[in-house]
Amino acid sequence: MGGSRRRPSRVEEQDPPLPATDGSDGPAGGGAGTDASEAGSGAAGEDAPHYHGHRERLRARFLEQGAEALQDYELLELLLFQIPRRDVKPLAKALLKAHGSLWGVVSAPADALRRQREMTEGAVAALKVAGAIGLRMARQEVLGKPVLSSWQKLLDYCAGAMANEPVEQFRILFLDRKNTLIADEVQQRGTVDHTPVYPREVVKRALELNATALILVHNHPSGDPTPSRADIEMTKQIIQAATALGVVVHDHVIIGKGRHVSFKSIGLM
Repeated sequence: MGGSRRRPSRVEEQDPPLPATDGSDGPAGGGAGTDASEAGSGAAGEDAPHYHGHRERLRARFLEQGAEALQDYELLELLLFQIPRRDVKPLAKALLKAHGSLWGVVSAPADALRRQREMTEGAVAALKVAGAIGLRMARQEVLGKPVLSSWQKLLDYCAGAMANEPVEQFRILFLDRKNTLIADEVQQRGTVDHTPVYPREVVKRALELNATALILVHNHPSGDPTPSRADIEMTKQIIQAATALGVVVHDHVIIGKGRHVSFKSIGLM
């Protein structure tokens, strides 16, 4: 009491500075447009990776300018951003090289995608979902429409659905009296070079759907769509069975890798 007040020390006069933050869990400095998954977890002062901010810039360019402004590998990168803290550009380019095209990548079997280093289950799922959406949209473009006015779209859909299948599948397109596509069904799946097809089952299903015409489609996993003797004989048997019940077979199309063969166009029907 009555004594002079002690002057506070320098340490007591000033609270220690708090680290500046930008609203995230880490220190400020990333700024707007920095993808946290890219920035990594390096110590302060460590040089940022060369792809720092790339993800946000690529997303922004896609949203502002559309897909046409991006290369194929860049579109794949957007899907591969499922993989955290990685530069996925080399992976996107490796996938394109391995599978030949964007559609080749997203329609490739999941096991084939997993063979690429750094692929995660999330990235595999993202690619397969993109492929499924694309194929469903292509199917919606042709189902319920006259096939003669949308023949190329029909071929594109069949190629997308079947060209990368590892085994043969036999697909039937059922048409009504106006040649409108009313159903699209895979009747049989076989081996790498053979599919068992039963003409009576084909015609029976056509009658169940009230279809008056058919287009037969199957794939050759080898990539070569040249018809085999078995293909030609099977087609003759189906035409014979269908004609007896008033059902017309318009064509038989074989899907290969990047090309197809139409029996009608080469004079086999």
